[in-house]
Amino acid sequence: MSELDDQIPTAFDPFAEANAEDSGAGSKEYVHIRTQQRNGRKSLTTVQGLKKEFSYNKILKDLKKEFCCNGTVVQDPELGQVIQLQGDQRKNVSTFLVQAGIVKKEHIKIHGF
Repeated sequence: MSELDDQIPTAFDPFAEANAEDSGAGSKEYVHIRTQQRNGRKSLTTVQGLKKEFSYNKILKDLKKEFCCNGTVVQDPELGQVIQLQGDQRKNVSTFLVQAGIVKKEHIKIHGF
């Protein structure tokens, strides 16, 4: 009977590796920069995963001034504080965070097309 148990395939979870990566307690904290399509040509850039010790409002103020766009800090129950900016600012935000010394380039993940 034990030989038969060895041959039965178990359920394969394709996201198990990704979930294990996310639950790695403090191994590598990534800053995720995403874009969300609104209506028509309008889009929204979100920045999440910054350390809690940073002042989100000061970072947002500098980002708004640098890229001439509007933005806000949103409190999400799952993700914590998330910075939202108008327009597709993914590359601009990533270079800004690296040049300001807030995050290293290896810890930034840019999502989207």
